[in-house]
Amino acid sequence: MYQAILFLPLIGALFAGLLGRFVGARACEVVTISLMFVAAFLSWIAFYQVAIEGNDVRLALIGFISSGEFKTVWSIRVDTLTAVMLVVVNTVSSVVHLYSVGYMDEDPHKERFFAYLSMFTFAMLALVTSDDLLQLFFGWEGVGLASYLLIGFWYKKPEANAAAIKAFIVNRVGDFGFALGIFAIFVVFGAVQYDTIFAAAPDQVGKTMTFLAWEVPVLELICFLLFMGAMGKSAQFLLHTWLPDAMEGPTPVSALIHAATMVTAGVFMVARLSPLFELAPYALAFVAIIGATSAFFAATAAVVQTDIKRVIAYSTCSQLGYMFAAEGVGAFGAGMFHLFTHACFKALLFLCAGAVIHTLADNQDMRRMGGLRKVIPFTWAMMLIGSLALTAFPLTSGFVSKDFIIETTWFDHTPVGQYTYWMTLIAAFLTALYTWRLMFMTFEGNFKGGRQVLEHAHEPPWTMALPLLILAAGALFAGLGFRHLFIGADQVAFWRDSIVLPEHAHHDVPFWLTLSPTLAMTAGFLIAWYCYMWQPLLPFGLLKRFPATNRFFLHAWYFDALYDRLFVQPAKWLGNFLWKYGDGAVIDGIGPNGIAARVLDITNRVVRLQSGYIYHYAFVMLIGVALLITYFIVAGGALTP
Repeated sequence: MYQAILFLPLIGALFAGLLGRFVGARACEVVTISLMFVAAFLSWIAFYQVAIEGNDVRLALIGFISSGEFKTVWSIRVDTLTAVMLVVVNTVSSVVHLYSVGYMDEDPHKERFFAYLSMFTFAMLALVTSDDLLQLFFGWEGVGLASYLLIGFWYKKPEANAAAIKAFIVNRVGDFGFALGIFAIFVVFGAVQYDTIFAAAPDQVGKTMTFLAWEVPVLELICFLLFMGAMGKSAQFLLHTWLPDAMEGPTPVSALIHAATMVTAGVFMVARLSPLFELAPYALAFVAIIGATSAFFAATAAVVQTDIKRVIAYSTCSQLGYMFAAEGVGAFGAGMFHLFTHACFKALLFLCAGAVIHTLADNQDMRRMGGLRKVIPFTWAMMLIGSLALTAFPLTSGFVSKDFIIETTWFDHTPVGQYTYWMTLIAAFLTALYTWRLMFMTFEGNFKGGRQVLEHAHEPPWTMALPLLILAAGALFAGLGFRHLFIGADQVAFWRDSIVLPEHAHHDVPFWLTLSPTLAMTAGFLIAWYCYMWQPLLPFGLLKRFPATNRFFLHAWYFDALYDRLFVQPAKWLGNFLWKYGDGAVIDGIGPNGIAARVLDITNRVVRLQSGYIYHYAFVMLIGVALLITYFIVAGGALTP
């Protein structure tokens, strides 16, 4: 069963990729979707057997790499942490596959699209089922490659190509640190298997190693480097710039990348390696600071975006910040619980946004929307459910998991914990503000996109509607339905040894602390309602009064411009300099081109002597004879005593 969960998506990818042109798009859709739903069904069975009944699984498949004494085996490790990820990845991926049938109906390259989707899912499954860091890295880079192919799927659009390249390069920056962290682990522990590393980790506490001529604590360095990879893969502050541009890919890609797969890989990695991070307090504090800062930063950017998909993209960055904030204060289970619930409502929001874009002839600008609640009421209802969950409306999934994170950060009575608490609380207010701004601008008021577009507006087909219903159920009930396992009294028996759990549970939560996230959410809703429903001209007045602030948030604190000035432009200047002067003037000028040019010069001059006239040759012979006679006369005179 576990082998099937892992390899069924790969079989679907190979079928669509290799046989797609022969069997046609419909066969590719049926095969890949069927295999994904089978994998999702088996994942829920695995969740029950492993997480509920406590039957962990270790399966050795094949030898992976053998080099001298270094030998690794491709193994499947299924414990509670893996079982949770299997359910999330395969459930969301299966509904995204089904949704793509309707969304990509008119695309001429559906075979390639479904092959990429299934390959993406396989790479993520290889990552979460890994039993050592080498297999983890294989899946880690696999999702990076698949994301590059999916973001740039519409490769004839320059913006899609640029977004794919940007995502690939930014992730390579983080992955460079991640690879260094794996190398450091092998140097220190002599192994890459999780169990071996975790058993030996306590012995490394307090020890140092040389890194860039400095003596640094071993575990702190390793965890810092590993988290660099998580910052890139999960689009955290400083390495976040690729995520909004990834919206250039098809909307199902956005839902898959942002909800259940690539961006959650960093959260999973930190949870998987929690026995290491727990022994590195400074690295763990850094995780909390970056997570809290990301939650606040991305929320400020989302408040002013006009592209419906970019609002949700920045929301993803912010919600991932919540997960890292929880892990940074040692609440790894809380971070994973929010990952579990977030997958449902964020995939729902992206797919609803795709339904809106699909019905409005690919328009993504919310300023050209409005009044759609009466035109597409089903899509509005589904997006309303996703919005309620995202803003943590009471009893929804987001309310259970996100509020628990905010409460947990407050109980970490350190400066880092207090910073994390206030940043996540402010982010909760901003989340409600930008979410309801999106809802009001899209579905309320008057339509601003033209009567011709509105006449063709329609509800999505059943292949797009059914996935919305499935995800809506998760957005409403996944929090309360699984709360007792993730954060209740049964969490120790549920998680067992798959992650590190806090030593003490917080039972006496002050009422004001429980109420504070809800008050922040309510304040965000009221301000959005006042600005976009009661006084719809007010936002325009604020834009005219504070244009610099609006541009600052609209351009996401100008990090793209900053990186362009610090890295891109100097790299271009250096490249042009080396091209024109290094390669052109020096290498080509003195090297091959220079030698060839001198040979031609000499040859041309020599050729001129071969005129073909007899009197020219007679004249040259006369000069030669005269020179020879002169030489013998002078030489003979010099030799005479």
